[in-house]
Amino acid sequence: MILAVLLVGPVPAMLARAGWPVRAPRAGLVLWQAVGLAGGLSAVGAGVAYGLAPLGSTLPAAVAGAGRLLTSGSLVLPVHRWLALVAAGALAGRLLVTLVGSALRTWRMRRRHRHLVDLLSQPMPDLAGIRLLDSPAAVAYCLPGRRSRVVFSAGAVAALDRAELSAVLAHERAHLAERHDLVLLPFAASAAALPWFPGVRRARIAVAGLVEMVADDRARLGRDPRPLASAIARLAGGGVPGGALAVAASVTVQRVDRLLGATPPASVVVRLAAYVAAALLVAGPTAVLLTPALG
Repeated sequence: MILAVLLVGPVPAMLARAGWPVRAPRAGLVLWQAVGLAGGLSAVGAGVAYGLAPLGSTLPAAVAGAGRLLTSGSLVLPVHRWLALVAAGALAGRLLVTLVGSALRTWRMRRRHRHLVDLLSQPMPDLAGIRLLDSPAAVAYCLPGRRSRVVFSAGAVAALDRAELSAVLAHERAHLAERHDLVLLPFAASAAALPWFPGVRRARIAVAGLVEMVADDRARLGRDPRPLASAIARLAGGGVPGGALAVAASVTVQRVDRLLGATPPASVVVRLAAYVAAALLVAGPTAVLLTPALG
C-alpha cells in the first residue's frame, strides 16, 4: 500500500519536475509507463492481499484457498477484510471500465473524423500519403488506427516550405508507426477514472509531451532537424482535433530547443538507469505479492 501511495503522489510529482526526461524522452516514457502500471498493480494488489491474508502466505495460495472456501460455501472473513476486497475490486473495475469506454469513444471519434476528412479533403498531388484539407488554419495532424490518415490544411501548406512539409510528414508517420495513440490511451483513461489524484494528471500531461519528442527524434533521423524545428514553431498556434496527434501539440519551446541542440541528450548512464528503474517498478509489486508472509 505504501508503494501505491508513493506511485500516485510523490513519485509522479518528482518525475514531472525532473529535467532529464526531456533529454531522454523514450526512456522517460518507459519510466512513466512503469510508474502507471506499478501504481495500479500496487493499489489493487494491496487490497486483495490484505483482504485474503488469513487464507494463505502468498497471494496465489490465498486466492486458491478463497476459491475452495467459496465453492464449499464456508468463506468467512472479517468485515475489514471484505472492505479491502471490495475497494480493490471497485478500483480495478473503474479503471477497466474507463479504459474500455475511452477506447470506444476515441475509436468512434476517429472513425467519424476519417469519414469527414475523406469527404472534405483531397490527396496532395506532390506529397504522397497526405490529405489536403481546405482550411486557412495552419494545422497538421494524423488520425491513428488501422485506416490511418495524415492531414495537412491549406494554411499549413502555405505556411511551410517543402523541407518543413517533409519533416512534418515524417513526424506524423513516426506517431503512426509507434502507435503513440495506444501509449496515450491508458494515461488519458486513468486521468478520467481518478481525477482527484494530481499524480495521474501529471502523468497524462508529461506523457503527451514525451510522445511528441519521441516522434521528433524519429523524424529527424538522417535529416537536418532545423526544418522540423521551424515547422513546430510555425504550427504552434494551430488546434488539435479530438483523437488526433499533431506536430505542434505541446511543449513547443522544449521541442524546438532539443531539435536545435540547445538541450543535449542524456548520457547512456541516465537512460540505462531509467530502464532499470522501470523494470524494477513493474517487477517489484509482483514479487512482493508472490512472496511468503502475505499481509
